[in-house]
Amino acid sequence: MNVSTHTWIATLVVITAVLLVDLVIIGRRPHEPSLRESTFWVSLYVGLAVLFGLGLWLFAGGQPAGEFFTGWLTEYSLSVDNLFVFMIIMARFGVPRRFQQKALMIGIVLALLMRGAFIAAGAALVSQFSWVFYLFGAFLIYTAIKFVWQGEEDGEDFRENVVIRWSRRALPISRGFDSGHLTVKGPKGRRIFTPMFIVMIALGTTDLIFALDSIPAIFGITQEPYLVFSANVFALMGLRQLFFLLGGLLERLVYLPIGLAVILGFIGVKLVLDALAKNNLPFLNRGNPVGWAPHVPIWLSLSVIMGTLAITTALSLLKTARDRRAARRQQVTAAR
Repeated sequence: MNVSTHTWIATLVVITAVLLVDLVIIGRRPHEPSLRESTFWVSLYVGLAVLFGLGLWLFAGGQPAGEFFTGWLTEYSLSVDNLFVFMIIMARFGVPRRFQQKALMIGIVLALLMRGAFIAAGAALVSQFSWVFYLFGAFLIYTAIKFVWQGEEDGEDFRENVVIRWSRRALPISRGFDSGHLTVKGPKGRRIFTPMFIVMIALGTTDLIFALDSIPAIFGITQEPYLVFSANVFALMGLRQLFFLLGGLLERLVYLPIGLAVILGFIGVKLVLDALAKNNLPFLNRGNPVGWAPHVPIWLSLSVIMGTLAITTALSLLKTARDRRAARRQQVTAAR
C-alpha cells in the first residue's frame, strides 16, 4: 500500500480538527455527559471508523480495508480493558465527575502522541529487522498467559509508577481540583499544580504501558504504518465517551481478560508464523524461510477477533445476570 504525503497530511489535519472540536466542547462547559450525549459521540466515532474502512476498500482494495478493520477491533477491545484501570485512577485521585471528561481527553491526546512515536519506531524496526516479529510474538504470548493467570485482579491491582510518585514528592500540589485547571495561584502568588496534573501523568504513563501490548498486536495484523496509526487513532478517539457510556457495564465484562488473552495469543502465534515464513536468522533453518509455516489470512484474523469478543461479552453478561439472580434469592431467603 503506497500512501502519499498528501494523504498523510490530510489525515492528520482531519484528526487534529476533530480533537480541537472535542477540546472546545469540553473546555466550554466541563460536565458529566449524559447517556444520550455519550451514545451520540461513540456512534459518531464508530461510524467514522466504518466510513474510513469503506473508503480504504473503495480506493485501496479489500486487503488494506480488512487489515484496518481487524486492527481497529483489536485496538478497541484493548482500549476497553484500559478503561478498567482508568476508572481506578479516577477513583484513587477522587476526580469529580464533571472534570473526568477533561482528564480523559488530555490523557488521550498524550496517548496519541506517544503511540505515534511508538508506531514510527516499530515501523523502522520492522522494515529493517524481520526477526523483530519473533520478539513481538513472544511478548504477546507472554502477555496472553499473564492475562489468564491474573484474571480479573489485573485491573484492580493498579500501582502508582515511579513518575507519579516522583511528581507527588517534587511538585507543589494544591489541595483541591479548583475549576479543573492544571495550575492555580498558590498562597504566595506563585503558580502551583492541581491534582488534575498528577491525574494526567497517571493516565498518560499508564497508557504508555498499555501501548507495549497494543503496538506489537497491531503490527501482527498489518505492517503498514498508515493503517497502524489510523487504527490506533480511531480506537482512542471514542474512548472518553465510551468511559461514560459503559459505566457499570465494565464491571460486568468479567470474561474480557480471557477474551483478550485469546486475541493476543492468536496474534502472537500469527507473528511467530510470519517470522518463520520470512526467517533470515542464521541459526534457524540455516537462515532460510521455513516452508511449512502457514499463512494466516486477514479474514481468519478478523473472524477470530470478532467471534472471541462476541462470545466473551455474551458469556460475561449471562454470568453476571445469573449471579445477580442468585444474590437476590439469597436476600429473599435471609429475609424470611
